[in-house]
Amino acid sequence: MKASDLGPRSIALVVDDNPDSLNMVSTALENHGMTVLLARDGRSAIDVTHRVSPDVILMDAVMPGMDGFETCRALKFGPGAVLSPVIFMTGLCDQPHILKGLRAGGVDYITKPVILDEMLARVTTHIVNYKLIQSARDALDSVGRAVLAFDAEMQILWGTQKAKDIVERSAHGLDWAVLRQWIAACAARPVSATSDLAHAGLVFRSLGVSAGQERLVRVSYQESGNNTAMLQEGFDITAREAEVLYWLTLGKTNRDIGAILDIGVRTVNKHLEQIFQKMGVDNRTSAAIAADRILSREV
Repeated sequence: MKASDLGPRSIALVVDDNPDSLNMVSTALENHGMTVLLARDGRSAIDVTHRVSPDVILMDAVMPGMDGFETCRALKFGPGAVLSPVIFMTGLCDQPHILKGLRAGGVDYITKPVILDEMLARVTTHIVNYKLIQSARDALDSVGRAVLAFDAEMQILWGTQKAKDIVERSAHGLDWAVLRQWIAACAARPVSATSDLAHAGLVFRSLGVSAGQERLVRVSYQESGNNTAMLQEGFDITAREAEVLYWLTLGKTNRDIGAILDIGVRTVNKHLEQIFQKMGVDNRTSAAIAADRILSREV
């Protein structure tokens, strides 16, 4: 199977400081029906991935300055981590170096001098797997599922857009140490034996560990039914006003509240005007303090 048989033209990023090796590998990949991007060092490779998302990355392990292992770690675990599979190319074929490459985030190892037919077969296999995984993630996105995937170090590997939006809106209230401790505990148990984590106005539910050892977590907003009922009764406000007030107590901005409740920001502003009038307060802080007293049963 050629890479051109996989649908839209696949993109490979080849990272190698040796011009001869770079030319040989890139020519073979282009003849195999791929678009090839080149980088002569680790920093350049990282810069390329900020502009283009390759379907596979072939990485020389031994390079001056930032070597392949360090580059791979930066790509897989640094800011804006890439999902593309990384295949190492190196003459360092002893077990410690192979393990080092895998622990850095690589998925495979090709020894130098590179056997082109073997390289093309491995590249094609990893592209197929990558595109299948990407299709599954896109499907989760298309149906509005909020799912995050964490690695063994409890760092986020990927997430659907909905999950990213929810976490971003609640980022200032999240205690990541609490979340990572919970994920680690869940990974050691069957899904049926795990409990949800309610934290910072969110609910996290373990979906188990994937075949690729990804810790999968579904995230949603915490149900506010009982809380909003208490606020509605306590301040004689409408059910919708109680919902707006509840999210206000959790520190959400008007834009966040609008996104959560699927209403416009202007509508949120109008609700808050009515809420402040009915509560006899004139600002968000006073409203939040009064609402917290109701929710904590201090009045």
